[in-house]
Amino acid sequence: MKLHYYPETDSLYVEFKTGPGAETRVVSDGLNVDLNAAGNVLGFDIYHASKRLDLSALETESLPVRSIKVC
Repeated sequence: MKLHYYPETDSLYVEFKTGPGAETRVVSDGLNVDLNAAGNVLGFDIYHASKRLDLSALETESLPVRSIKVC
C-alpha cells in the first residue's frame, strides 16, 4: 500500500494495488475509487484531503508490515 499526496491539487491517493485501471467510480463528493478490469480495488482518490483529513500524523495498528519507506 502506498500513500501519494499531491499538494498542487490537495489530493491524497491511497494505492492498494498497481496495474491498469479500467473504471473510476464516484463513491461520494470528493471520493473516487479506481477499479481494474476484474473489478478489484486499485485505490482511492480523496480530493481536498487537507480539509477532510488530519495529514499531520500517520498511525498503523496491527498491520503485518515488513518494511516502512519514507520518501
